[in-house]
Amino acid sequence: MADTMTEKRRDAQAPRFLACGDTALCIEFGDQIDREVSARVLALADRIQAAGIAGVVELVPTFRSLLVHYDPSVGSQSDLRAALAPLVVDLGAAQGASRRWRLPACYDTSVAPDLDEVASRTGLSVQQVIERHSAVTYHVYMLGFLPGYPYLGDLPPELALPRRENPRTRVPPGSIAIATTMTAVYPLESPGGWHLIGRTPVALWDVRRDPPVLLSAGDKIEFSPISVREYEEMAARAVAGTLTIAPEGQGVVS
Repeated sequence: MADTMTEKRRDAQAPRFLACGDTALCIEFGDQIDREVSARVLALADRIQAAGIAGVVELVPTFRSLLVHYDPSVGSQSDLRAALAPLVVDLGAAQGASRRWRLPACYDTSVAPDLDEVASRTGLSVQQVIERHSAVTYHVYMLGFLPGYPYLGDLPPELALPRRENPRTRVPPGSIAIATTMTAVYPLESPGGWHLIGRTPVALWDVRRDPPVLLSAGDKIEFSPISVREYEEMAARAVAGTLTIAPEGQGVVS
């Protein structure tokens, strides 16, 4: 009986190949959002990148799948499936070392319009919300919604709230937000329905950089609380293009 249950679990975890039009193929790894599934997605992306499969144009990791864009003039979808089939076997963690970032975060209510409400709804003090949010090392599951917008997990359970009933039409860039089990940073001004509890002066999307996107799926993020004065000083340098940030081991915010 135990062997049967084990086989069922293996079958449930077996990757599924799903056609996405005639220029993309999706490899799906399950129906849950967790770091184990994310590790398999990113490990496959590493393998495909290393394999140098002809015709593969772009790889897009998501919460629980990898989208492979390909050039149909180079090879058919059946050719791509055949090339990918051996790569999905025995996937573990991604081989590339994940980058670790420390992002300065101002949790003052002047840039965190929902902080008081979040504290009230969770039964915590404002300081406790800040402490819990900034104590976690977050995992970048994927980028989406906006260029460079990171979906970061996993939020402390005591901070989990549904999205706002009335989304804002304008959320400032750099806004740090929470909803359900996730936290995120808005890289650009946009509409948004998440709870805004802080802001970072670091631009997650900047066309003056190469590449413009700061973060990647698989990165690890920590938020370091800063004062309003520190935020304003850093924000001014960010506008001038003189605020720099690098992963741990490669430099610090300056």
